[in-house]
Amino acid sequence: MAILSVNVNKIATLRNSRGGDVPNLLKVAIDLERFGAQGITIHPRPDERHIKYQDARDLKKVVQTELNIEGNPIESFIKLVDEVKPAQVTLVPDGPDALTSNAGWDTLKHKDFLSDIVKHFKDQGIRTSIFVDPVIAIIEGAAKTGVDRIELYTEDFASNYSSDKEAAIQPYILAAQKANELGLGINAGHDLSLENIQYFNKQIPNLLEVSIGHALISESLYLGLENVVNMYKAKLV
Repeated sequence: MAILSVNVNKIATLRNSRGGDVPNLLKVAIDLERFGAQGITIHPRPDERHIKYQDARDLKKVVQTELNIEGNPIESFIKLVDEVKPAQVTLVPDGPDALTSNAGWDTLKHKDFLSDIVKHFKDQGIRTSIFVDPVIAIIEGAAKTGVDRIELYTEDFASNYSSDKEAAIQPYILAAQKANELGLGINAGHDLSLENIQYFNKQIPNLLEVSIGHALISESLYLGLENVVNMYKAKLV
């Protein structure tokens, strides 16, 4: 089964809105693991508008499963990952003013840059992943960087799931088949939810991990974190 890594950015956003420490990010991460989450994901941005760089340092001390740090590999991000040494680093090409991630890497155009970054992190024993759109040439380009995994950017699937789920999933199936052929592990994330996660999981061969934040936290407002974590895990079997 694919493992569930919970992105806690929205918890940090809520905390920061009042300038204090409620909700406490570390306690939420610990509780999520206790409820059954198999990983914790954070995506610190340069302006620290949700996850702060210090949060990454603090989470490293308490996360008992897998800590995944996502972000654009600018100098400050590289230094942070070097210091924290998470289980996984996911390279995402978003600009400093991006509201949320909105595209994967062009692995052909940025091959040399990505290859250098991947090697830098892999030399430290950190599993590497590149955020990509479900495009065959892009998957092939990712493999040439030496990366361990790709993370499929799933917004397009999620947006079109209700109208035509078979058409929406097709590019992802083809991308996953190519990744399997090239020996790349497969992660996925962005706008996956309780509504669409089971179908996505069943259709994608050898899906290893999903990273879910906004939907999971929003659903938990109604259903509770512990309940929602286990609802996702049941759909990932």
